[in-house]
Amino acid sequence: MSLLRQVARPALRISTRRIVPAMAVRYNSSAAAPTTSSVDPKISVIVDQISKLTLLETSALVTELKERLNIPDISLPAGGAAAAPAAPVEEEVKEVVEEKTIFSVKLESFDAKSKPKIIKEVKGLLSLSLVEAKKFVESAPKILKENVAKEDADKIKATLEGLGAKVSLE
Repeated sequence: MSLLRQVARPALRISTRRIVPAMAVRYNSSAAAPTTSSVDPKISVIVDQISKLTLLETSALVTELKERLNIPDISLPAGGAAAAPAAPVEEEVKEVVEEKTIFSVKLESFDAKSKPKIIKEVKGLLSLSLVEAKKFVESAPKILKENVAKEDADKIKATLEGLGAKVSLE
């Protein structure tokens, strides 16, 4: 046997083996997890049904249960330790105003003198042809980009305003 065949065979044997993690066996099996005799059969049936759901279905189930049972979201402290005892129900719940992080960049209007510069910038920004970019700019007010991160939206706004356009973030 040649040296090349001796070297190639072990690699072939290793690459054809299939390694199955222990979790894959349970995940792919249709057998239910072992139950104890003290569990209510009604609950056991529900647990069996829930265990067959996908992650998306489970997430939808949790959301629906929170809405129907009026259960508030609980946030854990940064350390992951258990939260402090909850305040009495009679106290007002303070709503936290979340800062918006995703924006739509909208071209409101532009200075007629700076129209060529704005067309050129929109052409590069949206990867349009020159004619398409011209039509886009002339049809202002129009949304340039949607679902843009705050930093990127601020950069686009600053660039276009520097050229003479009026831009808004929505």
